[in-house]
Amino acid sequence: MTKSSALGYPRIGADREWKKALEAFWAGKLEEKEFHARLQEIRLDHLRKQQAKGIDLIPVNDFSYYDHILDTAVMFGIIPKRFAYNGGSVPLSVYYGIARGTKDAAASEMTKWFNTNYHYIVPELNDVSPALTENKPLIAYREAKEKLGIEGKPVIVGPLTFLKLSKGYDQSETDAWLDRLLPLYTQVLQELADEGVQWVQVDEPILVTKLNDADVQRLNKIYSTLATAVPGLNIMLQTYFESVENYETVVSLPVQGIGLDFVHGLAGNLQSIETSGFPEDKVLGAGVIDGRGIWKASLQAKLKLLHTLAELVTPERLIVQSSCSLLHVPVTTEREAKLSVELKNALAFADEKLDEIVLLTKGLTSPNAEITAQINEAERKLQALQHSEDRNRTAVQEAVASISVQEPNRSQPFAERHVAQQDKWQLPLFPTTTIGSFPQSAEVRKARQLWRKGELNNEQYEAFIREQIDIWIKIQEEIGIDVLVHGEFERTDMVEFFGEKLDGFAFTQYGWVQSYGSRCVKPPIIFGDVAFIGEMTVEETKYAQSQTQRPVKGMLTGPITIMNWSFVREDIAREQIAYQLAYALRQEVEALEQAGIGMIQVDEPAVREGLPLKENEQADYLAWAVKAFRISTCTVQETTQIHTHMCYCEFHDMIDSIEAMDADVISIETSRSHGELIHSFELNTYKLGIGLGVYDIHSPRVPSVEEMSSMIERALRVLDPELFWINPDCGLKTRGLEETVASLRNMVDATRIARANHATAAVL
Repeated sequence: MTKSSALGYPRIGADREWKKALEAFWAGKLEEKEFHARLQEIRLDHLRKQQAKGIDLIPVNDFSYYDHILDTAVMFGIIPKRFAYNGGSVPLSVYYGIARGTKDAAASEMTKWFNTNYHYIVPELNDVSPALTENKPLIAYREAKEKLGIEGKPVIVGPLTFLKLSKGYDQSETDAWLDRLLPLYTQVLQELADEGVQWVQVDEPILVTKLNDADVQRLNKIYSTLATAVPGLNIMLQTYFESVENYETVVSLPVQGIGLDFVHGLAGNLQSIETSGFPEDKVLGAGVIDGRGIWKASLQAKLKLLHTLAELVTPERLIVQSSCSLLHVPVTTEREAKLSVELKNALAFADEKLDEIVLLTKGLTSPNAEITAQINEAERKLQALQHSEDRNRTAVQEAVASISVQEPNRSQPFAERHVAQQDKWQLPLFPTTTIGSFPQSAEVRKARQLWRKGELNNEQYEAFIREQIDIWIKIQEEIGIDVLVHGEFERTDMVEFFGEKLDGFAFTQYGWVQSYGSRCVKPPIIFGDVAFIGEMTVEETKYAQSQTQRPVKGMLTGPITIMNWSFVREDIAREQIAYQLAYALRQEVEALEQAGIGMIQVDEPAVREGLPLKENEQADYLAWAVKAFRISTCTVQETTQIHTHMCYCEFHDMIDSIEAMDADVISIETSRSHGELIHSFELNTYKLGIGLGVYDIHSPRVPSVEEMSSMIERALRVLDPELFWINPDCGLKTRGLEETVASLRNMVDATRIARANHATAAVL
């Protein structure tokens, strides 16, 4: 009989109970015992929900206190020495120290989880000696069984994926590290087998990326070793986010099940099965429900696909499941009362996706008139949205068709623009700036809430925002920052703010998803053609500029980031959505320039995360992503300086594309990766203005002048001093007032030292 399953469930809770518990604990408002109790209740509630909906194989150990990769590292005692861990049970102070940093130790690096907007903590292997600290999957399995009678499916990150996503070791040490890790994985799985566990989900998403021959050999070694050591355990080798590479090798591994993504990897995975077959001794986990998107599935098409797979594999060896963990989508549409009926009817969040999985499983195994009617009704609701006016704005479609065939170039090359801009602005060596946002205090959040409720009128709210701008313009001037920002106090989320001012967007009330740690975002929904309505940022920026003689940057979010940080429609290509957004943003850029704003920052922190996992698709994506950015910015005058910003990604393989964006100045995160990005510029010449972030804004610690000076001096060994800027890694919205001011003071002090050193060197 075909079974149903999910690969993971959102951690945060329908009301972000998880986030609130974490932050209360960090703030010292919740004792550790109560903290554990709250998280357990959240965890059990998630299991109860899946049990009630009829999911057959319910994942356990998908829940985390922060991040599942961090959990795996800590479970194996892989803890950087700077956190003074002495073995044994890992205290929460050490666990959260790795993630967030401490007074004396910098946090571990954080980066994107494949091409999603989720961030994981990068394990640092270095010279640690791994050892099993606790069997987390076993603890989770026992809890589900003892508390709820659920025969759970423990989830664990696979050895190859864990190793490939780790840092702190030379490639020549890969096999030695695998030899250290395999006994620990064997011990975990053996203890699960001894407990009577039926299925274990071993996540190996790295298998959808290109592997070299050595990694293929390691893959064979891993699963041969585990099969020999733990022969009585059923392993579901789970892949997701794309079609698997090395299909024949993967399906020949000695495991009992293979999980494949039939949403984002549909064409490749289906072709592989049809061409090469599927082993008769294995179960197929068919990921037919999108774990990353928020639209209802076309259940008619999904059921047809499942029938095809059932013919190829047999129904008895088929599991209907999500394409990946539901971590990437909100919890439920149930309370979304403010969405139009037409739109809400077309949405499916985590809970609704569980319903779709169960319905498809029944439709495959025991079809009846009621199930058929439900599937047909879902199809009707999808078609109603497709024919709406919102998806058929002729004026937008024609304008975008026109500009997308043009080459979006600035009027002059960078070298000439740079001279004109320097003549205009007369900036000092190593100009200092910030990325855009300043701390949003409780007072700021309260004022915004009162305004949204109508308890503050527009005039009162605008006066409050101007007061905040005044305060921070003065603070920036007093600290000595060269290029100022207005602080973005009127904004909540950097994407939501713009989406609210454009047509084609919709917003949920409770559609939160986890980005990193307790940081939750509520992505807008791009459901229709995007259209510019009117000025979005001019008023606040123009006011800030009127309060100072120093330049104030206009602050916009770029088209690719808005797209990648939103849930987007699926009826047109993402490239076309990007061009619609770019056309709308171009109109805002032009409005800022006309208002006298001569520096405009168009942030693109999410370009890298949209990069396809398949190498043969990456060049095309980068080409139209760069083009979208240039569409947004190409019409300004030569003296108008275009800035952009990127953060927390691997950039070494896309330096050429960053340069092709033709921004006059780009700021990029450096500090959390401990300066490793600088190595990219040791290998590649960068000819445009650049600011490498000199301190990590995601940690509450205040970095010393010496730390920042060291970062600056290393960067200046490989970058042109005449084009070098100094700034934090990212925006400062989430930080406190005192730590922000202290950190910026240290940054400016470090800049003054660098200026003095460089001036002395120039004289010599």
